Formats: sequence, structure tokens, C-alpha cells
Amino acid sequence: MDGMEGEDHETVRSEAVHWLREHWDPDLSVRDWWGLLAESGWGFPTWPRQSFGRGLPPEQVAAVRSAFVEMGAIGPPASLGQMLGGPTLLAHGSPELQARWLPELATGREYWCQFFSEPGAGSDLAGLQTRAVRDGDEWIVNGQKVWTSGAQYADRGMLVARTDPDVPKHQGLTFFIIDLDQPGVEVRPLRQMNDGHGFNEVFFTDARVAHDRIVGQLHGGWPVAVTTLMYERFMSALPSAQPGRKLGMLDKRAGDVASGRVRGEREMAEAAIAKPVIDVARQLEREADPVIRQRLAQLSAAEEVNRLDGVRSAGAARAGQRSGASGSVRKVARSNLARLGSAVGMEVLGAHGMLVGPETPGGGRLQRMTLSTPGTSIAGGTDEIQRNIIGERVLGLPKEPRLDTDVPFRELKTGTQTGQEG
Repeated sequence: MDGMEGEDHETVRSEAVHWLREHWDPDLSVRDWWGLLAESGWGFPTWPRQSFGRGLPPEQVAAVRSAFVEMGAIGPPASLGQMLGGPTLLAHGSPELQARWLPELATGREYWCQFFSEPGAGSDLAGLQTRAVRDGDEWIVNGQKVWTSGAQYADRGMLVARTDPDVPKHQGLTFFIIDLDQPGVEVRPLRQMNDGHGFNEVFFTDARVAHDRIVGQLHGGWPVAVTTLMYERFMSALPSAQPGRKLGMLDKRAGDVASGRVRGEREMAEAAIAKPVIDVARQLEREADPVIRQRLAQLSAAEEVNRLDGVRSAGAARAGQRSGASGSVRKVARSNLARLGSAVGMEVLGAHGMLVGPETPGGGRLQRMTLSTPGTSIAGGTDEIQRNIIGERVLGLPKEPRLDTDVPFRELKTGTQTGQEG
């Protein structure tokens, strides 16, 4: 751990505060601030010292985060490239790939997205159909990915594609870093029922990716993808600017970004699920209804339990305990809370719930929350997958039977297509 292993939470926090007090300058551009942060290692403290980090153990990250909040400084860049791609490169990437991409990620010059899910391979990631066929020093990619966050802003993507259909499905995958700025990549926005369009579907038609962009081993992409998914389940980011050139934030004044992001964080903290539902109940004079009152109490209690579990998790991290399957427990609990908030919100609104807009009780917020709730149980790993993890790793239940572990992919039926067609 480069000499940092024995340091406690308060020592690390004090060191981070000291550095930030000396170097945080709101008049710097975001680009220049991230450059300083990358050189210091405080932006990505768990990364090795030689790779823009400080070699800190994961349990010390909370101490560093609290220092940024205390000083009012914007955090490091935080696209999926920084939160997932960087750690994956450090775990599986060659020294050449690390030297090529870690500087771009640490300084925020690039925004990356993640090409995993497909229409016929969501929870069953190993059943994906997107193919990559070698052509000299390049691979030609054809297929479709879906639910890709931020693809419209991304410079590059973490792509898992099938490179050998003649072996079992987990064995014939390869993990690539692919450029999006090329004719063979088409990004189409997916507009959701809450009017959001952060997700995309992406089509690859004879897109190309160089052979030296492989992370890990050829046909050995499954363990690399599992590493990425592990970081996805536990990722979190400080309030910050958006990296990459397409979002146009690199040349903004860091102090202006900080003030806006801090306000946004405060508003989110105040905008808990129970509070807006209770406010609307009072507005409609329904808080005295015994049934509604009981439901509001149930919602408030569930939210408080979630908050206390978060406090306990943070304390465990500071004590050096790893999350393990508890991350899956928290994920399911958050999904359950969102569904409960949606249900109670609609009960409180009654007929008003059929309308939407600023003139409705609560300004339409409860309606938007209801329309957004289904995505909560999908994003970051579906609730079904999390329950499997809990069943196997916490309750000790047997794994689901798998009958395709030794069957070549070409002979499988996956989704609506056969492995041969994939």
C-alpha cells in the first residue's frame, strides 16, 4: 500500500484536507484543476502511486471524500471510464494500455461508456451476440448494445464481444476499448416514460477496433467483465464536472462548477423520498387519514432503515471491512424503498396522479418519481441478480442449475437468435 496501509480514517482525511487547502483554487479551469488533482493522487486514492493514485486501501476512500466536501472542492472526473474503466485497466490491462489511457481518464480528458447489455443478453451477459472477427491487426465488430448510459457523450467504450463461438459462452468473449468516433458506430437515444433520455441503443456495423485494444487475454474477457461489474455495484462519485470534450465543461471555471454542484448535492439530500410524499399529503389535507398516515409512517421507517444501513456500511468500510454481498442487500433495499415511495405517493395523490405538470400537487414530482421507479430495479444490476447473490453468498442456497457450461455457443439458443446466427 506504499506505506499508507496502517493509517486511520482521521489521518488520511487530515492529509487530504491539508493538500486541498493549499491547492484548491476556484479560479482554475476544470481542466487545470483535474491536472493538479491527477498529479497529487488524491482524485483516485486507491490507484497505485505510479498511476495517479496514492495506494490507499478502499476503506480509506470515505475519508478522502469527506475532505473534498469539507473544502467545497469539486471531485475528480467521474464517467464510467474513471469509475469502472480505470480500475479494470489496473487489474487486467497491460502496462502499455495503462500508460495510454490512465492519463486521459485521470485528467478528465475522456468520457467512456460501457457496452455490455444487449436486447437478448441482459442478466445473462455471457449469452451476448455481438461478434468481433479478426482482420489482420484489427477486429471487425457487428451487433447491438442497449441501455448504454452516456454513449452520446463518450469518446470510447468498454466493449465485450464474442470472438470465438465454437467454445462455451463464457470462454469465447473478449474485452476491448473501442473508439466511438467512427462510421461503423451509431448511437440512438432511448426516450423513457419519465421523459429522460440518458440511455441509448448502439449499433455496430463493421466497426473496427485494433488488436492492441484488448484488455486481458484474447477470448478471456469474462473475468475482465466480472471485474468491471464488481466496481459498478459499489461505485460512487463526488459532485464534480463532466469529463470529456463533448460536454464542454473542461474550460469552465472550477469555482462556478463547484458552487452549482454543491447546491445540487444539498438539494438531493433534502429531496428524500418520504419528505415530498408527506408534503403532498399535507397539501391535500390527507395526513390525518388513518390509512394514509400508516402508509406514510411505513415509508418514513423504511427510509430511515436505509439511511442507518448506509451509516453502518460507511462505518464498516472505515474499520477495514469489505462490503461483499452486503452491497447486493443495499441495492435491493433501495429498489424496495423506491417502489414503496411510488406506491404511497400515488395513494396520496389519488385522482391527481393521472395528471402531470407543475400545476399538480407537489409540482408533478411524485408522478415523475413513479415513472422513474422501474429503472431503479434495473440500473447497476437487476434485483433478480442481486437476490441470486444474496441467496448463494449470504443464505448458502445452491446455485441455479446451468446446463450450458460445456456446450459450444453455436449450439445454444440465446434470446430470439441462435448462437450460430450470433
